[in-house]
Amino acid sequence: QVQLVESGGGLVQAGGSLRLSCAASGRTAKDYAMVWFRQAPGKERERVAGITRSGSSTDYSPSVKGRFTIARDNAKNTVYLEMNSLKREDTAVYHCAAALLIKGVPEYWGQGTQVTVSS
Repeated sequence: QVQLVESGGGLVQAGGSLRLSCAASGRTAKDYAMVWFRQAPGKERERVAGITRSGSSTDYSPSVKGRFTIARDNAKNTVYLEMNSLKREDTAVYHCAAALLIKGVPEYWGQGTQVTVSS
């Protein structure tokens, strides 16, 4: 079992920045690739970014590439999502998830953290 807890969400103006954190407990997070998803009201869940177990490889949705950066600190069992140049359309609940492979189906999910971008 892996427990995931996100933090760092909040209200920010367009053009601003936020850093989300996802703390893992239980079985060590380094055993899993980690992925950030988001879901806005009335929209389908969107895969935002993923990172391999070692952190050597990452991938991003075209909608956030160049603005968001995913990183991990396996010593702290924590994954981060640095979000810059935020837009109103980035408003959503952001969830982190753990999967055996970076493109795999997540096995564990966090409860989510709300990000709201105002104009």
